[in-house]
Amino acid sequence: MSKTYKITLLPGDGIGPEVVAESVKLLDAIAEKSEFSFEYTTANAGGAAIDAHNDPMPQSTVDACKASDAVLLGAVGGPKWDELTGAMRPESGLLKIRKELGTFANLRPVAVPASLAESSPLRAEAVAGVDLLTVRELTGGIYFGQPVGNDGFEAFNTMRYTVPEIERVARVAFEWARKRRNKVTSVDKANVLEVSRLWRDTVKRLHAAEFSDVELDHMYIDNATMQMVINPRQFDVILTGNIFGDILSDTSATLGGSLGLLPSASIGSGVGLFEPVHGSAPDIAGQGKANPIAMILSTAMMLDHLGEGAAATAIRNGLEAALKQPLRTGDLCTKGHTLASTSELGDLIRAETLKHL
Repeated sequence: MSKTYKITLLPGDGIGPEVVAESVKLLDAIAEKSEFSFEYTTANAGGAAIDAHNDPMPQSTVDACKASDAVLLGAVGGPKWDELTGAMRPESGLLKIRKELGTFANLRPVAVPASLAESSPLRAEAVAGVDLLTVRELTGGIYFGQPVGNDGFEAFNTMRYTVPEIERVARVAFEWARKRRNKVTSVDKANVLEVSRLWRDTVKRLHAAEFSDVELDHMYIDNATMQMVINPRQFDVILTGNIFGDILSDTSATLGGSLGLLPSASIGSGVGLFEPVHGSAPDIAGQGKANPIAMILSTAMMLDHLGEGAAATAIRNGLEAALKQPLRTGDLCTKGHTLASTSELGDLIRAETLKHL
């Protein structure tokens, strides 16, 4: 019996609608050759939701997301809404929906195939073959810890973690490592911070109790950032807290040379949220210049999350085959390549993906 997945689409702002459209075309093509299908609900988020509802994440959008199997988000924000503050900013809608969905782990994979190594700011030979995954704790740590304050003379934030918060995100990292190359590098600052000492002790204890088959090492954040530049190929799965994950995942994002290549997933105990790392790129919106790869790879992560691993693998294999051909969007187009529009590159990736199903 075929299965129908309910997907909520949040195209958002700028290039968001363009890249989401490419993912929908890809999903529909995959469904035609598979034993499952997709049912879509489209809702407003970010600036588009502010314009329509005076709220960057209205309750109707939250309800649609909670009623779905997964959420695909394009991008939010843009200069039109830059003057807004606090809860009215487009980006605040992202924090709200992550909280509403209970997504406590952010997954940021970075893969640099040989065909794209030349686009990296690092030497091609240093990054070719990089394949790492940062698992970042998303709802705790210094960004959310209390107390917090600023009296004009003194300002303070509080870094807090509990054992259950650490265990649940560490479990995600170990489980992903088992699907990959079976290695976790836990990043902290245990030489200075009490909260990092608890982090390290908890990770060690969980590893010994449940994941002793996975290789585990520990690294301080300052060294990890340096190693990301010197030898990024040493990493498989990186496990870390919120602020350190923010730093490391953004550092790793530079390895491929374009934000247009990078997917992400925010997952927890329920509905997952899948989105590209790039922003709304308002300067190229509506011009067919956007790179759809990050959105397409986010879609592959969604299929993995839904248990459709074969389809996810077909997308990644199809993308790899497409990148061996000359068509590239402007962010990746160098000598010897042919400039492609968003839809032209999307069409090529879709055609190559179907060959791998």
